[in-house]
Amino acid sequence: MSNVPALDATDARLLQALTQDPRASVMALSQKLGLARNTVQARLARLEGNGALAPFDARLRPEALGYRLGAYVTVQVVQRSLVDVGEALADIPEVVEVTALSGVADLLVRVVAIDADDLWRITEQVLSIPGVQRTDTALALRRLVEHRVAPLLDRAAGTD
Repeated sequence: MSNVPALDATDARLLQALTQDPRASVMALSQKLGLARNTVQARLARLEGNGALAPFDARLRPEALGYRLGAYVTVQVVQRSLVDVGEALADIPEVVEVTALSGVADLLVRVVAIDADDLWRITEQVLSIPGVQRTDTALALRRLVEHRVAPLLDRAAGTD
């Protein structure tokens, strides 16, 4: 799904430390890991540059901005329109994530809305995109497991 390069054990340990204390300074991280400050700084810059670290806005919760309703919209697209539909979806502010799928549905679109009327407006907007054939919307009721990578970092760092 991504072109992000694999991490080595030192990268994983660095990210573990950052996960435990996201506000840690480069100096604090270097002391905790027993690495030179320049090494930590260079690795962090590389991890940010190659996409291993998600943008900061990935940490923001839409609920804090008033978007308390979440939904997943599966979208069937006219063949060869996938890129155009993806670009049009990116223009809708309430679309927070789009994933291309194999199977009956072509796209899984995560949207946020203020309320049911707002969700209706958003789904109508999605349906009006040229190339969209059909949508199916499922409300997100409750997140049972938060997005996490800590168990994967533990494995990569050899600490699981």
